[in-house]
Order: sequence, then structure tokens, then C-alpha cells
Amino acid sequence: MQIMITHDVSARVRVFQFSRWQLALLCVGLVFLLMLSSGAVYHWFFLKAAREGWPVVSSVVKWVVRDEIAQRDRFMRENLDAIAQKVGEVQAKLVRLEAVSERVSGLAGVKPEELRLLQQPAVGAPSPGAGRTGPGSSGGTPAPVGGRGGAYLPLRSPTLEELNDTVTGLDGLSDLHADVFTLIESRLFEERMRGLMVPSATPVDGPVGSGFGFRADPFTGRTALHTGLDFPAEPGTPIRAAAGGVVLGLGVHPEYGQTLELDHGNQLSTLYAHLHRALVKPGDIVRRGQVIAEVGNTGRSTGPHLHFEVLLQGVPQNPARFLGAQPAPWEAAARRALRTDSRGGPVVK
Repeated sequence: MQIMITHDVSARVRVFQFSRWQLALLCVGLVFLLMLSSGAVYHWFFLKAAREGWPVVSSVVKWVVRDEIAQRDRFMRENLDAIAQKVGEVQAKLVRLEAVSERVSGLAGVKPEELRLLQQPAVGAPSPGAGRTGPGSSGGTPAPVGGRGGAYLPLRSPTLEELNDTVTGLDGLSDLHADVFTLIESRLFEERMRGLMVPSATPVDGPVGSGFGFRADPFTGRTALHTGLDFPAEPGTPIRAAAGGVVLGLGVHPEYGQTLELDHGNQLSTLYAHLHRALVKPGDIVRRGQVIAEVGNTGRSTGPHLHFEVLLQGVPQNPARFLGAQPAPWEAAARRALRTDSRGGPVVK
């Protein structure tokens, strides 16, 4: 393609020659330049006119873009309605979660006053219904309000500010429930620790040979108090800690033989006697069910067995009250031991 440019008849003619590709690039450049200029005019002229309310131009612009604005408003309303529905579902779940937390907190031993302390509003925070007037409210002391809750289901499309306030309230409510469940978890952990510190696990697998209470002494035949439970077993049988605790000490007693004592806190301790050997040392922390010693026949004993005692403030208690899995009655076990002694069989103490 050739383009000839001249000013008059006597002037020199200028000739420009373009190839097909150069012409195509020129057209693309012109289109791009046109689009750029139209965009600049739209943004710098029409939008400014619409925002500032120019008399004629703003009306023209609004008339041109009214469909776009209407479509955008409809999209926003639909999205706000969908978000409001989701917020209502979350609110309903939090209400159900609140009921569950109240029941579980009661089972965990959390006192109602502790929950009320958690539910107190922060200083300066508006209370529900503050500043509202209407039927039944005279601006004085507000009437008592019962339990409230339920899903958030507005009758109209909520505004963005209303949704923001609702989400802020749900965030605070979720934080409150998190605090409540943290408190419940702490109390349950405390109860579990107390359970682990109570000597309720059987130290030796097997039946009881002699129970707690009065019986005929196997050596003298006189009636005497037996302050623990006897577990007959083969020498070297593992002895397990009835509860978690700290090893108070090891010793040798003229009657109990080699002994081991565990402290479980709250002035509660357990004594393991007639041991072959101990597998822990004073000051060790042992867990429930841990092997701490082996059955022996040391001290005042007629045969290999474990003598197990539970002491509260140093006073022997009936271990049967702690070892709930042990068979009862213990008096029958003691009578069987006495009958075995009268026939000359082995009796353990």
C-alpha cells in the first residue's frame, strides 16, 4: 500500500509505502489508542460527573449504567441474604452448644456461679436491650428477661452494619464458649488426676488370701487386727503401683520385712510389704500400674505373698473400699484362711 501526501500542486509529493504486516500493526495501534482514550474519558469525565452530580452529564451517565447498578444492588442483596442465613445457622449452633456446655459443666463439677462470672459483660459493654424503649419498658429498672436464643432469621434483608454487629456478637459468644470448655477440660483433668492418685488398681493379679479386719494370728493363734490385704503369689511376681505417686521410702521392718511406701497426696499413702526386692528408689515418681517391686517372703510371713495397706493420715484403711474390683465379702476370705490354718496349711499375713 502506498500513501501520497502533498500540500499543493507545486509542492513535493511524499510517498509512504506500507507492507501488509505494517498496516496490520498500525491498525492494532490505532485501536489500542482509541480504547485507552475512551477509558480515560470514561473514568476522568463520566465517573467524576456522576460522583459530583454534574447537571446534565450525571443524568446521562446514570441512565446509561442504571442496569449495571440495579444488577449490582440485586447481587449485593442476594449475597447479604445468603450471609444472613449462614449467620443464623451459626447462631443456632452456638445456642445448642451453650445448652451442651451447661450440661457438661454440671457433670464436670463447674459451679453455676463460675459460669455466671464468665458470662458477665465486659466493663463498658452495652447490655442486651440497653437504650431501647417500648411497651413494658419505662426507662427505669429493666424487667427480668428469661433465656433467649434461636436462629437469626430477619424479616427483611439486613444491612452490612447489622451483619457486622451480629458477627461481632457471635465472635464474642464463641470466645465465651471456648473459655467455658477450657474450664470444663481443666476440671475433668483434675478429676482424672484425682482418680489416678487414688489406689484403686489391684497391685497383684490373683485372689485375696486374707482380708482386712480381725482374724486369728497365724503364729500365735490369738485374735489380732489385720491392717491390709494379702495377695498370695509366687516369688518374683511383679507388684504394680495401685495409683500414681511418689516413692516415700524403702525399709526393712521386723514384721513386714522389706517394705515400700508410696505417697499419693492428700495424706493418702500405700504400703507394700514382704517384698523380695524393690525396683524403684525414694523420690521416684511412679505412674498407676507401673511395676515397682517383686513378691517375696521376708519378715513375719508364712509364705510368699504381698501385704498391701492403704493409709489415710497414717491410719490403716480397708483397701477393699478403694479396690472396687476386689471380690467381697472379705470376712469370708478371712474365715477360709482360718480354716486353712486349722488344717495345718499355709497361712499368710
